[in-house]
Amino acid sequence: MASRSTTEKAFQSIIIDDEGRACADIPESACKQEPGNFFTHVGSLALTKIADGLIDPKLVLSWLMTSLGAPIALVGLLVPVREAGALLPQLLTAGFLRRLPRRKWAWVGGSLVQGLAAAAIGFVALTMTGVAAGWAIVISLAILALARSVCSVCYKDVLGKTIAKSRRGTATGLAGSIASVGVIIFALSLSFNLVDRMMLVTGGLFLAGGAWILSALLFATLNEEAGATEGGKSAFKEALKNFTYLRDDPQLSRFIATRGLLTATALAPPFMIAVGSEAGEGYDKLGFLVLASALASLCSSFVWGRLSDRSSRKVLIFSAMVGAVILAITSWLAFAGTLGGGVILPVLLFGLMIAYQGVRLGRSTHLVDMAGKYTRAAYTALSNTIIGLLLLAGGVFSLIANWFGGEIVLSIMAGMSGLAILVAWGLEEVQRK
Repeated sequence: MASRSTTEKAFQSIIIDDEGRACADIPESACKQEPGNFFTHVGSLALTKIADGLIDPKLVLSWLMTSLGAPIALVGLLVPVREAGALLPQLLTAGFLRRLPRRKWAWVGGSLVQGLAAAAIGFVALTMTGVAAGWAIVISLAILALARSVCSVCYKDVLGKTIAKSRRGTATGLAGSIASVGVIIFALSLSFNLVDRMMLVTGGLFLAGGAWILSALLFATLNEEAGATEGGKSAFKEALKNFTYLRDDPQLSRFIATRGLLTATALAPPFMIAVGSEAGEGYDKLGFLVLASALASLCSSFVWGRLSDRSSRKVLIFSAMVGAVILAITSWLAFAGTLGGGVILPVLLFGLMIAYQGVRLGRSTHLVDMAGKYTRAAYTALSNTIIGLLLLAGGVFSLIANWFGGEIVLSIMAGMSGLAILVAWGLEEVQRK
């Protein structure tokens, strides 16, 4: 009892529910377990976020593959494999996963597989080079991405069953802030060469594997009640059925459109660095991107999470405003040829990462609170699959940059963020429903 009392006191010190929305959208039995579940979510999610930072395909794995002598064509597959592999399968797997009355076990299994895949990449770094190393890393990353897609489908559904509507953004935001500390330490080590870089990257891969496995063990302790299993039909039929939600729910279509436009905040950083960096300095700049992202997460995740619990719609609008302003300034300075001077690029990167964190937390909270318990898994899978296709199509920005320059790409992305403001304006205040 004493331990439970301490947990409840800690929970109450974090959750200041001043609007009387006690245990909104979850049953009374789940409400009694909420304090313990809250910290289980925070701990598990923080561990996975640390692992994500240690194995970042855009930064860490691209450096690793280049250092191992893998061809550039394979290096170019990393981000598409990671993003598309994590999102595209979700529309087909949602129907099967819905047959599980307790979906935490699918999340646990997915986290375990991610941990083993990360450790496999670490083993490749120690034992292989060249083309063989490149293919082994790409295949391991594909397995990791597929496992992540299972976790993504299940997580929002489990979060919606175990944490009340007014506390979900706080849980994910707090996890992001905690995880950012670990990633900051890793980023500083990379930036200032405190340890041999290959040794640090390889050790980070094994550490990421351990973090995913530990998060699985922790998440297994979550108190999740059995949920609805309707809709657990064949994958293909369920996929076709899910598309009807776009027609039947205009708010879902508007949300996906908003999220699609705001992919600009995720795609822009490499182009910012490419435009602002001098030849031969790219990896140093990319290393700083890890640090900028972690610092932005530390400073903003908890705040964005708390604001999302009040109005995820406004968080998406504000994030789009910040992203549009930062990208417009970046594009203007790039055309003027002054982007690489002094601390201009670092400051702009930090600002964009603040917007990106707002997009991540706002979209997650909005989707969970918008969907009902019978549609949450399907909405998540449909949204993620469509965004996965858009991210895959985002490869066209590389062609535009090659033909017309990165400045044009940044201008287009600034316009996308600006348009997202208008689209998000029509979203409902789902926290008030």
